[in-house]
Amino acid sequence: MTLNFELSDTQKDLQKLAKDFAEKEIKPHAEHHDHEAKFPLEIAKKAFALGLMNPGFPEYVGGMELGITEEVIMMEELGVACTGIATALGANMLASAPLLVVDDHDINKRFLAPMTEELQFASYCVTEPGAGSDVAGVKTTAKKVGDDYVINGTKQWITGAKYAKWFYVLAMTDASAGHKGLSGFVVAADAPGVTVQKKEDMMGQRASSTHQVTFEDVKVSAKNLLGAEGDGFKISMKAFDKTRPGVAAGATSIIRAAMENSKQYAMERSAFNVPIAMHQAISFMIADMAMKYEAARLLTWQSAWTIDRGIRNTKLASFAKAFAADAAMEAATNAVQVFGGYGYSSEYPVEKLMRDAKIYQIYEGTSQIQRLIIAKEIFLRGA
Repeated sequence: MTLNFELSDTQKDLQKLAKDFAEKEIKPHAEHHDHEAKFPLEIAKKAFALGLMNPGFPEYVGGMELGITEEVIMMEELGVACTGIATALGANMLASAPLLVVDDHDINKRFLAPMTEELQFASYCVTEPGAGSDVAGVKTTAKKVGDDYVINGTKQWITGAKYAKWFYVLAMTDASAGHKGLSGFVVAADAPGVTVQKKEDMMGQRASSTHQVTFEDVKVSAKNLLGAEGDGFKISMKAFDKTRPGVAAGATSIIRAAMENSKQYAMERSAFNVPIAMHQAISFMIADMAMKYEAARLLTWQSAWTIDRGIRNTKLASFAKAFAADAAMEAATNAVQVFGGYGYSSEYPVEKLMRDAKIYQIYEGTSQIQRLIIAKEIFLRGA
């Protein structure tokens, strides 16, 4: 059997499409959207028209049914221009991942099909003020009343909530069962009792629009229950296997942007009568960026390739997410160091990279949680 690292013609075309779009439509506007914390609605309209959004939606709802591999290839290109805007464009894939895991055709036709016909957004509502890494600590409740469920609770750090048409909501249906008492629901954003609170003022990825969402006696049809009662935790974790490669791709794009900016600056800036690239202290930092960029991308592609073939990728997805996130933070920090005083100024690009990078060590499972997952895979599963 031949091991092949070459992209297919289709993948190359998608990569070029995303790269050209990023250069033309994202990069020129990234600074403005960052400074103003402005959601990139106009950019999203153009991305949707080109087919850059919702790439993994199945054909039976009007989607292209591309694999996670194609998603991560495109996400890297978009993220090099601005990971905040790329996150806003890619948030639908996190929200839809639980629906794709369950693959209930009725639910998918009702909620995913409209998203292939016009630009719509959806949000993933799992994290709470007191439950982040500990998903089993969710306090939001869903009580069965006749043919409906009544949901009460608060969700925190919800990306794109203001623009969402619907939410994936994880709620407790049986508190006595622990994490096995969690269930997943699709909840319309305009349902009575749903309130999107004020926008959070974030350090980085400021274009992605993050909010708290409250649910007060929100009535949801039992037809919107994903799977069966008690399946919510399992569904949410399987969804992460699909989405963490994409997060890793975003972190990988930070490493690449840090490397490219540092390389250019190091060749232009002189110290002691030579370009600073000629000083080992500088060149070694950039060499580390280049090395870790290649490693992060390979781990990302492998984790995506694996799940696309129907093989469990939990450990690989955590490998990719943790490694790329930590390497992104290191690369962005070192890029600021390469730029020196200019790196600390918002007039230069690496200051934004450093702010944008940090969230990759936090959302969709912190770097510490990824190590916990990896350790469990090694010791409990013998993987």
